[in-house]
Amino acid sequence: MSCIQSFWDKKGKKKHHSCPQCRQTFAPRPALVKNTMLAALVEQLKLTGLQAAAADHAGPEDVACDVCPGRKQKAVRSCLNCLASYCEKHLQPHYSAAPLQKHKLVEPSKKLLENICSRHDEVMKVFCLTDQQCICILCTMDEHKGHETAPAAAERAKRQKELEENQRQIQKKIEDQEKELKRLQQEVKDACVSADEAVKSTEKIFTELITLLQKRRSEVKQQIRSQQKAQVLRVKEVQEKMEQELNDLKRRDAELEKLSHTEDHNQFLQSYASLSTPSDLADSSGINADPLRHFEDVTAAASELRDKLQDILRDAETHILQTVSSSRPEPKSRAEFLKYACEISLDPNTAFRTLLLSNENRAAIVWYEDESFTPSPERFSSCRQVLSRQSLTGRCYFEFKWAGIGIFVAVAYKSIKRGGRANESLFGFNDQSWALRCDIEHISWKGAGYTFSHNKAETPVSGPQSYKLGVYLDHSAGVLAFYDVSETMTLLHRVQTTFTQPLYAGLGFFFCDGGNAEFCNLKETE
Repeated sequence: MSCIQSFWDKKGKKKHHSCPQCRQTFAPRPALVKNTMLAALVEQLKLTGLQAAAADHAGPEDVACDVCPGRKQKAVRSCLNCLASYCEKHLQPHYSAAPLQKHKLVEPSKKLLENICSRHDEVMKVFCLTDQQCICILCTMDEHKGHETAPAAAERAKRQKELEENQRQIQKKIEDQEKELKRLQQEVKDACVSADEAVKSTEKIFTELITLLQKRRSEVKQQIRSQQKAQVLRVKEVQEKMEQELNDLKRRDAELEKLSHTEDHNQFLQSYASLSTPSDLADSSGINADPLRHFEDVTAAASELRDKLQDILRDAETHILQTVSSSRPEPKSRAEFLKYACEISLDPNTAFRTLLLSNENRAAIVWYEDESFTPSPERFSSCRQVLSRQSLTGRCYFEFKWAGIGIFVAVAYKSIKRGGRANESLFGFNDQSWALRCDIEHISWKGAGYTFSHNKAETPVSGPQSYKLGVYLDHSAGVLAFYDVSETMTLLHRVQTTFTQPLYAGLGFFFCDGGNAEFCNLKETE
């Protein structure tokens, strides 16, 4: 701008001034202003140039060129043969010089010196298979003498294949997980749509029910008022007749009273004959009102209807809630059940005194001698039973193996009694537990290998004799199912109920024969 101003000043006071760049003329002389767009572009170019210049220098996190004097540039490659890192400028000999072209160039690394043997100062090009570490050629003649070794490059190639296989498996799992996530997302969308439709439909149904009840209420009210009006009109008619009769009777009574004081015997006798004739008296029996009808029976009928509706609505609510909870599909294959696998370990503080726990508390065996257990209010004192340490909520699946004459497998509330009479705390003989009894079929007095029990109610269960069973629980849906998993998933017994507390897995033994049971580690199965 100062250059143009000076140029025009030298031209003097001319009427026309031309631009020294484009030669366009202006009259009068224009007032020059800053070209903000050009200025911003120049500033950006300056800043970019400075950043580019600064970007070439190595920072604290960068690998620096080992050849640069003074302030070092960032390295672009590292050489495994030279054990040095180079910037773009100093790397050029590795591209032009024939001996250097055979060197192995890799991404810039700060760990090049880790490739040097600290004992012999040689490059480590050998991998000791015995000690699983990189060594140099001199180490094979020294401390690693006699060890199984292989060239590091060859071992890398071998393990690279293993890595690629592992990577393929991981990528396959990623794909499967992504597919499963998409499926779950679609399930969420479908569930939301289904829930919205269900809410809309149920709202309509309940609105219709409310409208129907309101209509019936209005009709009953109208009938009561109509009956009330009819009764009141009938009573008023009777009342008017009775009032008229009462007036007539009072009039005759006054006339008779007056006649009784007449001193003229002839007048008395003549008048009395007309006043005392029975046919002249009205028959009041024909106008007596019927007893009034009261409406207490209507109130009683309405109360009875209310009680019946409450019972119906309560049962319907329970059924609807169970339907809502159990609407999600249950697993079908064992692979689907294993998605809900949970690890079960037994709580030693609950174990009966003759039960011995082992295998990380997953197994229990009936021992012949009392174990030296510390006293605990949680311990079963009258039944050979034990509860799990973990609570079971949501959807859970576990398996167990058993041996001996017979056992109970159960789920129970933590509030189940631990002492008292045996049938008060025995699994399946109270309202706090649900149990499947498994025993050898030919000794079962029930005539079956399994018996399901809850709150003292026992149900014989038929099924193949199996020493490996699975238990599936959907706590919120109130579903409890027992399966034979010895060969295929075979449903033995299924329960639909309502659980009000967290549940705990339990094992029980009803013979002191040394029977044992163990919860399987399903994580290993997966």
